Amino acid sequence: MSRAAVLVLCDGRFPAGGHAHSGGVEAAVKAGRVRNADDLARFCRGRLHTTGLTSAGLAAAAALGHDPVSLDAVADARTPSPALRATARKLGRQLLRAARAAWPGAELDALAAAFPRGTHQPIVLGTTARAAGLGPVDAAHCAAYEAVGGPATAAVRLLSLDPFEATAVLARLAPEMDAVAARADEAAREGVESLPAASAPLLDISAEQHAAWPVRLFAS
Repeated sequence: MSRAAVLVLCDGRFPAGGHAHSGGVEAAVKAGRVRNADDLARFCRGRLHTTGLTSAGLAAAAALGHDPVSLDAVADARTPSPALRATARKLGRQLLRAARAAWPGAELDALAAAFPRGTHQPIVLGTTARAAGLGPVDAAHCAAYEAVGGPATAAVRLLSLDPFEATAVLARLAPEMDAVAARADEAAREGVESLPAASAPLLDISAEQHAAWPVRLFAS
């Protein structure tokens, strides 16, 4: 097992396209729900324990080798927003392209063949972790970090927020990220039917509104 692979997967410079997405924080900024570091902390905490937990569970399940077709259906059922489903599949395609270059192998090739239009990003993330020799809890940690790391980075650009403040938000959330990853790992080991289904309706509504904007800084 290469622990360094976790760092590669979580690195914002890994060419998986995540930098173009705000994780919903752009819509929250426009609506006035995120105005400063304290608001960002509340936004990230809510996202971590809802969509972040759900994504972490899917990633852990994929890393365990659960059937990706079943996981894709599970992910669809947990993503009521058409805009977010489209985003998840687009990010999945981009991540899979980068993953196949970094860790080429039959499992990633099979995933690409099964989903020519892309599957949900957490499923690709978990399969990539498996191809990189990582375990399900590692995949869950990556998903948990992505759930808050993307919005924190986007908030720096959207609000001209002090990067030190944004980083401090992530640092203070670290124990909760660990807890979410552990919970996701435990659920994935119990089976697909036990995967978390935490929801964030406001993120779904905001995503649909954001997708209709004629001008925006981030793709989602």
